[in-house]
Amino acid sequence: MRLNDALPKQGSKKRRRRLGRGVSAGQGASAGKGMRGQKARSGGSTRPGFEGGQQPLYRRLPKLKHFTVINPRQYTTINVSKLASLPANTEVTLDSLIEAGIITGNNGPLKLLGDGELSTPLRVTAAAFTAGARSKIEAAGGTCEVVENTRARG
Repeated sequence: MRLNDALPKQGSKKRRRRLGRGVSAGQGASAGKGMRGQKARSGGSTRPGFEGGQQPLYRRLPKLKHFTVINPRQYTTINVSKLASLPANTEVTLDSLIEAGIITGNNGPLKLLGDGELSTPLRVTAAAFTAGARSKIEAAGGTCEVVENTRARG
């Protein structure tokens, strides 16, 4: 037996259709593609995602990464270093910081950030704390209390 003797069994393989080779060939004239139109032309069809000239879906939607948040949470932020000037055991809230002149505006509930050093113990009431801010306030002997939405923006 040789390699050229290895053929498929008789009748197991059908010959390919010869399209557009006359009426008697069975697939003449329009070659089974119907009458005219874009899909009947040579070169096949349109590319995937093409919508006939309409702006396609993949271009109508925003790019996937980092969709803008529709209702972002806004906080009045302050670093721990700004609280160092306050006397020991002071009650720190958004209102008390505005009265003391440390914060000038109200952009939403108070959030403490952990930049800087703190040595005086304080009782801080805020809507959110970063991990660094919480550890620095507690290391100085103060307390952190989380309150839901201490004061609405306005």
